[in-house]
Amino acid sequence: MPFVPKRNLPRLDPVYYRGYSDVFWTLTLEHRDRGWLKPEFHFRFREIMTHAAYRFHLWCPVYCLMPDHIHLLWMGISRASDHLPAMRFLRAELEPCLGNGRKWQHQSHDHVLRKEERHRNAFARVCEYLLANPVRAELVSAADQWRFHGSILPGYPSIHPLEPDFWPLFWKLYCQHRNQESQSQARPSSS
Repeated sequence: MPFVPKRNLPRLDPVYYRGYSDVFWTLTLEHRDRGWLKPEFHFRFREIMTHAAYRFHLWCPVYCLMPDHIHLLWMGISRASDHLPAMRFLRAELEPCLGNGRKWQHQSHDHVLRKEERHRNAFARVCEYLLANPVRAELVSAADQWRFHGSILPGYPSIHPLEPDFWPLFWKLYCQHRNQESQSQARPSSS
């Protein structure tokens, strides 16, 4: 078979991936490889995601690991947030965990959420769509039957997006975090 060079998917200007941006990411395995999705990988994924979230100032309200790809939604939670180096870090740290020489496809796919997708109810619909992926793939009959999904909010390990009180709690925590950040960046008044 002739060599076909890998092309990069188009990306927005890097500024769209910084600060308070929200990005829906899809990481797909080369050749749609399977056999790596096990509870041990899920545990390692959560550990590495927590490090990425802390290091790059991101929250992941929802992720879903599928047999041949991963979906996740990252939210920038500070002006210092940066999705692109976070994704490079995540891919590099996770790839050895895939086992048997498996690799990610050349580039992750992303969708930077538009303003109208970032409103609370619209944002929740994006997350619900992501969590319903195993149902649409006919792997389970209900999203809560799939065991490879969740949230990564550093400091809140027990929060899960399928809990009935998730969204009110999530937005409360998010607003508290934003208020703390804005207060810490406020300049002291000159007296």
